[in-house]
Amino acid sequence: MRSVNESPFPFGVPERQSHVLAGLDALARAIPQALILEGGTADERAAMAMWLAARLNCRDASPPCGLCPVCIQLRDKVFLDLQYFDGGAETIKVADMREVRALVGEPPRGSGWRVVILAEAQGLTDEAANALLKAMEEPRPGNVFVLLSPQRERLFPTLVSRSFVMTLAWPDASLPLPAGGEDDPWPILDALAGFWRSGRGWFTGVKGRPSRLTAERVLTELSRELAAFLAGRSDTPLSARLSVCGDADVPRRLDILLAECQEALIASVNPAVVLDRLATRAYLWLRG
Repeated sequence: MRSVNESPFPFGVPERQSHVLAGLDALARAIPQALILEGGTADERAAMAMWLAARLNCRDASPPCGLCPVCIQLRDKVFLDLQYFDGGAETIKVADMREVRALVGEPPRGSGWRVVILAEAQGLTDEAANALLKAMEEPRPGNVFVLLSPQRERLFPTLVSRSFVMTLAWPDASLPLPAGGEDDPWPILDALAGFWRSGRGWFTGVKGRPSRLTAERVLTELSRELAAFLAGRSDTPLSARLSVCGDADVPRRLDILLAECQEALIASVNPAVVLDRLATRAYLWLRG
């Protein structure tokens, strides 16, 4: 039997999450009906959820081997007892959750567990979230829901209250994005920091038309700095502003705003418009 801390980690789980993986392995022995995985990155949350699905269904090893037919089917997302929805790719709709509600009224097709994974579950519409709540009220034994989100606050409070929450290690806040190159985000980040501090210099500080990649790198760095603040640090420009803004709800609102900006870029909204909305909306919360 392989130790949960032994490398390589199947399903792309990084070694830095090994302590969380050990807790997840223990939890799998008496798995709750609903589980929320928060923290980490979107890829790490997805990898942990898929590892759990394998842990509940792999018959060859505990923890899962990553090599047997069940593990391979899970990795390819063709396993019969896996339902996978990705709110980061598209909105999770009410029709999807109504189908899930009907499905979890039946026992799993195999001898293990049916696992319903909702990646980036903050992508649930209000109607879909309500339909999910109804599905969670009446599942047959052998069904488990796994909701993935950057922070539990991004989800309906009633979903959180019915779920066990595990927090992954936050992204490494000591590794900023490199400067230089055509898509260097730092001139824009510096302009944002100055604008949020003084209310001046935003339009004059940003030259030309930023590319989508530049805008994505700006959002990535701001998410990293937000994670630093949530981890108790105040040594980045954004975390320093958050530490003095005096409103405990600002980090949650900023996290939602960053996610909305990312969704706008995916929908091909002009990156300059996305960044301008980010600058002006966040200024109301972060101004000096």
